[in-house]
Amino acid sequence: MTSWIRMLQYDESTGHLRELYDRVKGPGGAIDNVMKIHSLRPHTMEGHSALYKSVLHHTGNATPVWFLECLGIYTSLANNCDYSVAHHFAGLTRLLKDEAKAKTIYEALAAGDPESAFSGKQLALLRYVRKLTLQPQKMLEADVLACRKAGCTDEEIFEANQVCAYFNYSNRLLNGLGVTTKGDVLGFSPPNTGKLDDWEHV
Repeated sequence: MTSWIRMLQYDESTGHLRELYDRVKGPGGAIDNVMKIHSLRPHTMEGHSALYKSVLHHTGNATPVWFLECLGIYTSLANNCDYSVAHHFAGLTRLLKDEAKAKTIYEALAAGDPESAFSGKQLALLRYVRKLTLQPQKMLEADVLACRKAGCTDEEIFEANQVCAYFNYSNRLLNGLGVTTKGDVLGFSPPNTGKLDDWEHV
């Protein structure tokens, strides 16, 4: 089973859904279930894909993509979203080209011990996204000030905020509809460009 609700396959798609499937499909024509789950309302897939590209794979961002992936993984671990963790850990491993380093990072994040693998502003941002995920009602200006004190610019804080907000949305989409990675090809992502519809997987 790949989800708790019906998902239209590529061969069943027509019109705008077919156009979107052609845009987001990856190697061998594979379409990730995180996109197929939108097939009953294609306009929501368009919004999701634009948000994903904006916060993780847009040249307008200053934070390195590999660390944006770490922020997403840490958010997804807090939400127990196995789908996002699996996909984005595979993506992190491909980006780093260093399986040992990726494993060290994952083990630190999974243990809730980012201090063992990160320091400085990266550690501050990881703490920020975890609190924002688990205790959003308790966020204070002091949480932003702590990131600034660690050396983060406001732009970097905003980028972390957006990654956290996106993954909380995506995690709830996936967990709420029982979406699994069955049939997915893990670890591929769109290129870093300034165009939201540029999805040729690399």
